[in-house]
Amino acid sequence: MVKDTLANTTRAAHDWGLASFLGGSMYGKFAMNPAVRVIESKADRGKVTNAAWNGYNLINGVSLGAVAAGWGTARLTEARPDRLSPRERGLAKAKDGFVIATVLTGIASGVQGARLAKQAPDGAVPIKSGVTPAEETPKSAATIQRTLGVLGNLSIASGVGLVVTNALLAQAGHSRPPVRRAVLRRNS
Repeated sequence: MVKDTLANTTRAAHDWGLASFLGGSMYGKFAMNPAVRVIESKADRGKVTNAAWNGYNLINGVSLGAVAAGWGTARLTEARPDRLSPRERGLAKAKDGFVIATVLTGIASGVQGARLAKQAPDGAVPIKSGVTPAEETPKSAATIQRTLGVLGNLSIASGVGLVVTNALLAQAGHSRPPVRRAVLRRNS
């Protein structure tokens, strides 16, 4: 049987990680990246954007680790296929895909962000906004910046998919008759 402490801890870590990663990604995409346009100097826009994202990289990394570890632990314990209904098995497979996509796009974004920051001293790459190059943005930096825009969209989409799948899985578990849940827990 899975210890409640382990299940609760890994579930909480998973949910915290997802909230931190998705919230940070959405804030960056829809608030911070466009807001740097109020900074007059395009090089300072790049410097501020790169400093902000580099400051959040540790939180993103820990968040992604918590998402993966939390779901991985659940898949080895209470979310094993033999403990799930047919509907839950399908949702769990979808969640597997969203977890993988979220982790991979998050890692790729971190790598590309670090590459972009190295394109100019102190990350002062001239930019129009967070993921939009300015006319004077060097070609290699502009390419990285556009890639970050795509990765950001994919990260947000996979994160939202993960939130929706989490909700559907939780509801499916709550919809099971209590006796069936108790029997499944006892047989673990």
